[in-house]
Amino acid sequence: MDVGAVGGGGGGMATLEHDLVTQLLLARGVPHDDLERHRNPSLRAFLPDPSEFRDMDAAAERLAQAVLTQEQVTIYGDYDVDGATSAALLIRLLRDLGHAARYYIPDRLLEGYGPSGEALVRLAEEGSSLIVTVDCGAMAFEALDMAHAAGVDVVVVDHHKCAAELPRAMALVNPNRLDESDLAAGFGHLAAVGVAFLLGVATVRVLRQRGFFEGKREPDLFALLDLVALGTVADVAQLHGLNRAFVAQGLKVMAKREGIGMAALIDASRLSRAPSCSDLGFALGPRINAGGRVGESTLGVRLLTTEDPDEARDIAAQLSGLNEERRAIEAAVQEEAEAQLATQHNRAVVTLAGAGWHPGVIGIVAGRIKEKTGKPALVIALDADEHGNGKGSGRSISGVDLGAAIIAAREAGLLIAGGGHAMAAGLTVAPGQLDALADWLDARLGADVAAAMAGQSLPLDLALAPGGLTPSLVEAMDSAGPYGMGWPGPRVAVGPVRLVKADLVGTDHVRLIARGEDGGSFKAIAFRAASTDLGQALLHGSQGRRLWLAGRAKIDDWASRPQAELHLDDAAWID
Repeated sequence: MDVGAVGGGGGGMATLEHDLVTQLLLARGVPHDDLERHRNPSLRAFLPDPSEFRDMDAAAERLAQAVLTQEQVTIYGDYDVDGATSAALLIRLLRDLGHAARYYIPDRLLEGYGPSGEALVRLAEEGSSLIVTVDCGAMAFEALDMAHAAGVDVVVVDHHKCAAELPRAMALVNPNRLDESDLAAGFGHLAAVGVAFLLGVATVRVLRQRGFFEGKREPDLFALLDLVALGTVADVAQLHGLNRAFVAQGLKVMAKREGIGMAALIDASRLSRAPSCSDLGFALGPRINAGGRVGESTLGVRLLTTEDPDEARDIAAQLSGLNEERRAIEAAVQEEAEAQLATQHNRAVVTLAGAGWHPGVIGIVAGRIKEKTGKPALVIALDADEHGNGKGSGRSISGVDLGAAIIAAREAGLLIAGGGHAMAAGLTVAPGQLDALADWLDARLGADVAAAMAGQSLPLDLALAPGGLTPSLVEAMDSAGPYGMGWPGPRVAVGPVRLVKADLVGTDHVRLIARGEDGGSFKAIAFRAASTDLGQALLHGSQGRRLWLAGRAKIDDWASRPQAELHLDDAAWID
């Protein structure tokens, strides 16, 4: 969408910002009469009544009862960022309520995803009368049956796809239950940490109704929004509606650096400013994930719940070291996976498998393969358990519900276990079923993938001359954020330009300096593009030719004064 050229300055800057934000909001589907609510997203404007969700009242009543009677409670989390932040949120809330909850995070390699019946029974034998699973449990039929037989109450707080039949639990709170009301189902984009926050709101309300806070301070739920923001962005949840409010407000909390663990994580990420939305996904989140991928699964929860600054610094440093180790492992698996791409024979869902691949990095590699091919991708680590089964992770593209397909494949007998949500899924598969699974996914998703790929385009929010690419413009566009999955950052086209310089940075990034006919010039960079057709054309085929460059406008603050630069997505030559 071309909303015109940018001009003016001084007193016109406020008008420019207002008009740009209005156009960006409208382009993202916000009705005209709802612009103000979305212009500055707040919890007051977007937070639903938690009672709208099935089993929420029962879950809140049970958790409140445990607080009142000082029962032993264990929070059973997943090993990724969403699981760690969800667990940390409930642990810190219960701590503020005077209750010391335990936690249990399974080992990715030894126990795998989701609650294990053996672990739940063991926690019950150790004295826990209530277990709250977060970011897992929606498909844990056998494990929850074992917990029920052991006499322990289990509350499930999840957001992954559900089957028509639900596992046995005291309460199962999940906006993606198939029997949810239309209103609650409209919050199916929440990460588990967002659902956990709603449970926290509901639990505090129950305790308030029972007079628990007479003569004492209520917990500050808003102080937990930094956790909600981190888990939401790192889990690549859709950033619209309530999620956008969670992240917008959570970033404000994060900037205050009041959370001991979060402050240590920010410092370990070498951020000298308040974190941005992209920092959550590319700097903070990967460090938390590294513990579950290649290190100790409890490190993330320990960091985000500690009250000791020295311990926080030590754990954050350890996570940074593990993140570097993860990068090296990931690069090796990535290289082997890409070598298999030529054998795919145009499958709708790219399915790659290899022996010795580390299960902790296959999700990241699947995401890389999806970006490279434009198709959903499954990456499977063979011989991942004592039975020789493969552990797989998948990433999808917009318009293709991979999680639902994986659940259907499990129900069809092709998988030992599997589940997920629209954009990501996990599975366990017997080695003899790999070809059958790939064929089944082709038949199930082929039409959806073809339609999604046919509809792929590069939408533009703004076209401008090089002189209009300024820090003020970037700041004006940023005010319509935070941006992320489902609420994409503005993409601008700048031109016409000629390239003054094109070279390599690092091993595979293409760096450009472009100058326009208006005399304006700017820097641009195409990440991981050196070996692509686009990268090669920019490096070797653009001398003297005019072209338009399209991408995301960012602030480069490394120079003596901030400058605007373009993070390139595409280019179009006009002569």
